Amino acid sequence: MFMEECILLSHGGGGEETQALISNLILSYFDNPYLSRLEDATPLELSSPWLAVTTDSFTVKPIFFPGGNIGKLSVCGTLNDLLVMGAKPRYLTLALVLEEGFPISTLKKVLESIKEEAEKNEVLVVAGDTKVMPKGMLDEIIINTTGIGEIIKPGLSCQSLREGDVILATGPLGDHGVAILSRRQGFEFDVPVESDCSSLKEPLLALFSADVELHALRDPTRGGLASVLYEWAMASQVEILVREVDIPVRDEVKTFCAILGLEPYHLPSEGRAIIALPEPELDKALSILKKYPLTSESKVIGVVRKKTPRPRVLIETVLGTTRIMDTLVGEMLPRIC
Repeated sequence: MFMEECILLSHGGGGEETQALISNLILSYFDNPYLSRLEDATPLELSSPWLAVTTDSFTVKPIFFPGGNIGKLSVCGTLNDLLVMGAKPRYLTLALVLEEGFPISTLKKVLESIKEEAEKNEVLVVAGDTKVMPKGMLDEIIINTTGIGEIIKPGLSCQSLREGDVILATGPLGDHGVAILSRRQGFEFDVPVESDCSSLKEPLLALFSADVELHALRDPTRGGLASVLYEWAMASQVEILVREVDIPVRDEVKTFCAILGLEPYHLPSEGRAIIALPEPELDKALSILKKYPLTSESKVIGVVRKKTPRPRVLIETVLGTTRIMDTLVGEMLPRIC
C-alpha cells in the first residue's frame, strides 16, 4: 500500500530531518543570496530612509479555494498592506507552522504558489522559520509573513481624510468572502465566484508614480468596506456618506448575501483597495486605474461630508433613505485569511 510522504514531528526538531526539509525542499523554491546564508538574521540593502513594515498570519480554511490558496494569499495580503501605505514591496519573511501528518505534496503546492507570487511581484524571501505541531493541535498549516517596503508615496494615513474627499473602490467587493464561505458550506453557483486574491502592485505603483494626491488607502479584508470606513471616520473625525447603489458588488455575491442575510459591505476582499482623495484628483486617478484589469472597474462610492466630533458612516439606501452603516458584530466568516 502506498504511503504518502508527510510532515513528521522530527521535521521541527532542529536536527537532521529539519535540515533536510529546509535544504532539500524549502530552499529549492526560495534560494537566493540572502536566504541561502542560513544566518539567524539577514542584513538587507535598502536605499530609502523611510521603510514600511507589516506582519500577518494566515489561517484560511479551506487552504485551497477558487481563485487561490493560502500560499498566494500570504504573499498578496502582505504586499497589499505595504502598498496601501505608499510603499514599494522589497522583501518578505516566511514562517511555516505545520501540523504533523501534513502531506509534503500539499506543502509543495503551497510553496510553489508563494514562489510564483513573490517572483511576479519582484520580492525576495529573505528569512524564514519552520515549526511542527503534534497532530490535532493545529489545523493543517499556518503561515506568518513579514513584509518590508520602501516608502515612495509618503503621507498616506487613516488620519488624513478631509471634507470633500471622494471615496473610491477599485473593483467589486466581497468576492473573497463568498469564495471561501461558499466552498465551506457547499454552495454552488451557475457562475462560480472566485476569490479576488491579487497583488495591487502594478496599479498602485502607477498611481504613486503619476503623483496623484492621495489621502488614504486601505485594503478591505476582515470586516470589509464597513470596517475600513469606520476606522477612517474615527481616526480623521469625519462623517462619511456612501451610496448603496454605487457600491460595486457582483450579482452572485448579492444573491449569496440575500440568501444568508449578510451585508455585502461586511464581506472581505483580498485584491481591492479603498481610496480617499481630493475630488479634483479623481479623473486623473481613474484614468490610471482603468488601464489595469484588476482595477478597471474602479468607481466612486461616497464622499467625506464634514469634520465632526461625532464621527460616523452613513449609507444612502437604494430606496433613497439614509441610515447608519452597521459594523460587523460577531464571527461571520471563520478563517477567511
